[in-house]
Amino acid sequence: MLIALAVALIAFLGLTARYFVWPRLPVLPPHIDAIVELAGPGDDDRDRLATQLAQARRADYLVQSTLPSDAASGRCLPAPPGVTLLCFHPDPDTTRGEAEAIARYAREFGWKSVVIVTTADHAWRARLRVTRCFPGQVYVATSHLPPLYWFRQIPYQWAASAKAELVQTTC
Repeated sequence: MLIALAVALIAFLGLTARYFVWPRLPVLPPHIDAIVELAGPGDDDRDRLATQLAQARRADYLVQSTLPSDAASGRCLPAPPGVTLLCFHPDPDTTRGEAEAIARYAREFGWKSVVIVTTADHAWRARLRVTRCFPGQVYVATSHLPPLYWFRQIPYQWAASAKAELVQTTC
């Protein structure tokens, strides 16, 4: 019994590390159609990374998912020169709502590739959600998640990933 419990714990920790701490992500190509910053914990570092990618001219569009308070105040990232800025508030206010919005923008602007800016804990599920709605290439760039957030985010990501895999299996 104790051995089975130890094996289960090691498997759980291994899967947590693989999917939520150090996810395997494809290398970003030199240019994609859009940089999409998803809302969530660690927004300041997500802002920094999304802006850095845009300033390096990695895409023609910089898209930011905002919180309700940000959308009401009109708070969005500043657009670097030569980059089109789009801000939206997803409906529903979830990763699934963000994926649906990305698909709508992609149809409207003819995007074939996007890079999602999020944190490592969210990378796997965000990519899953977006690939279900958007038929193009989906890349992920991860920003820093403050250490205290990990204790809340890991259980949350396990539950949300189970929901995405078992309950909400379409776009």
